Amino acid sequence: MAQVLESAVTPARSASCFKAYDLRGRVPGELDANLAYRLGLAYAKRFAPKRVAVGRDARLSGPELQNALAHGLAQSGAEVLDLGLCGTEEIYFAAFQPGCDGGIMITASHNPTDWNGMKLVRGGALPISGDSGLRELQAEVERSGARVPGGAARMTPTSFREAYVQHLLGYVDVNRLRPLKVVANPGDGCAGLVLDALAPQLPLRLVRMRDRPDGTFPHGVPNPLLPEHREATAEAVRAHGADFGIAWDGDFDRCFLFDENGRFIEGYYIVGLLAEAMLRQYPGAKIIHDPRLIWNTRELVERGGGIPVQSKTGHAFIKERMRAEDAIYGGEMSAHHYFRDFAYCDNGNIPWLLVAALLSDNDQPLSRLLDARMQAYPASGEINMVVRDIDAALARVADRYATTALETNWIDGLSMEFADWRFNLRASNTEPVLRLNVEARADSALMRRRTGEIERIAAQQ
Repeated sequence: MAQVLESAVTPARSASCFKAYDLRGRVPGELDANLAYRLGLAYAKRFAPKRVAVGRDARLSGPELQNALAHGLAQSGAEVLDLGLCGTEEIYFAAFQPGCDGGIMITASHNPTDWNGMKLVRGGALPISGDSGLRELQAEVERSGARVPGGAARMTPTSFREAYVQHLLGYVDVNRLRPLKVVANPGDGCAGLVLDALAPQLPLRLVRMRDRPDGTFPHGVPNPLLPEHREATAEAVRAHGADFGIAWDGDFDRCFLFDENGRFIEGYYIVGLLAEAMLRQYPGAKIIHDPRLIWNTRELVERGGGIPVQSKTGHAFIKERMRAEDAIYGGEMSAHHYFRDFAYCDNGNIPWLLVAALLSDNDQPLSRLLDARMQAYPASGEINMVVRDIDAALARVADRYATTALETNWIDGLSMEFADWRFNLRASNTEPVLRLNVEARADSALMRRRTGEIERIAAQQ
């Protein structure tokens, strides 16, 4: 039985675990069983669901938080569908199935082991974020003094995994896939459970590592954006002579790719690659991209006969814009990839399946498909900067380039464009940092020089 989490959240205290798009915080200091119970009550009161899918990642605090959440939902008359250990995308899938009115995933993704959180959607997998109900849920939780009752909550064990795997297979022609060798690293998260169901349907030779869920995360919390967490996958790709490698974060709504040489591929270049793949199936479609790095994506979309459409960064903004534009695909350089046929939600398995299909249709290795794009548009990758005053730092950078910029906008942070380089500098929605991205036209030295220049200006006190 899971260890009882000692209550640490009181109704008079601000629920600091509510973020811009989800809940996330330390357990039990910021998120505990009582708060989870109150959230279940608040969700049921606001959305009046008949059935809600609930699941969790491998974190050790997950079972008790799920039980408390289910108590709150069930007390209001909702049937709680228990998906158990799963991924966020499986909750999304459940939420757009007939008869399901919403979903809540208990996960802290790539945060430290003593954290947990929740991602919430309504029926149809519509996101619940700051401006679409999350602030109201927070207010209700903070007003409540309810405490979770003891015992096991009423839940109905449910699995959508077989139907979910069949949905994934619909994005590729399995009969055209070559027997590629692929290293797959779930990082002790839950992606291995989907691989168990998916692998027998594919001709691929999967080399699996760290593929059993383990909430102690003996190899570190799965976060392939950290360079120190990439080497194990890269080494395995080289050691096994694989065609490419995949690594996931903890709730596997993002996947990260490595070429046949073990080189980590920045998410920016994967957006362009997937846009090309989707446009082959849907000529003339709209493709959504974020504003941080744009030149490579726009060129490839236009070359493929598609229409590039820029959106603010963040899953709620991307999903909203995709629905408004009826876009077939949307991509962020942070490795979130969204698909119209997946209820406009992000998915961490469709991208690598599409890459496997691309490699099966080409005689070229993945490195060859990407090298030219990296040389045409070298990029800095996202650089996080801690500054004393975010607004002042943004103003300094804007003033420095005001007279030479060909274009400036503040749609999502500060974006400035010049003849042969551009940058985006924006405050994080989830952390007290500035995030910098710089790209250039076929000039890596220029890109590096301008990156260092902006870092120095932003750091001035």
